[in-house]
Amino acid sequence: MTPQPPIRPARSDDGAVLQQLQSLLSEPSPGLLSTALAERSTASIGSASALQTSTLLISPDSTDQPVGYLLAVGGESTHIAELAVDPDHRRENRATALLQEICTNATEPVTVHVAADNEPALSLYRRVGFVEQGRSSELFERSDGLTLVYDPSTKVD
Repeated sequence: MTPQPPIRPARSDDGAVLQQLQSLLSEPSPGLLSTALAERSTASIGSASALQTSTLLISPDSTDQPVGYLLAVGGESTHIAELAVDPDHRRENRATALLQEICTNATEPVTVHVAADNEPALSLYRRVGFVEQGRSSELFERSDGLTLVYDPSTKVD
C-alpha cells in the first residue's frame, strides 16, 4: 500500500507556488486564493480570535514546497472551491489525501461542483465518498456541472 502524502496548512509564504498551481485549473478564482492567503498573513500564530473563512491545505514535496492544494470555503458548511495537483505529482494520492483530510474533520456536509464530463475528478470524489446531489447547466461554461456532497454523518469508521 502506498503511504499517504503529508498534508499541512498553507502558510502565507506559499503564495507564489499556489498561484502557479492555480493556473492549472480551467476556471480558477484568483481572488478567492488571494483572500485565503491574506487571511494567513494577517492571522497571528496561535491566535484563537483570528477569523478565517477558508481552509487552505497543502500537499508538499520532500522539500516542503507545495505540489498540490485544496481550497475550501464556508462557515456552517464547507464547499471545496479548488483542488489542484502539479501534473508531475499526480497519481501519488495527493488529491485523495487532501480530500480525506477535509472530510475527516468535517462535521457538516462538504460540497463540490464538478464538470459532468470530468471523469477523473468524478471518480476521485466518488472514491472518497461523495455522491451526486444535483445537476446544473449554469455551473461551468463548457459543460453541465454536478454538485457532489460528502455527508460525514454517513461515514463508516
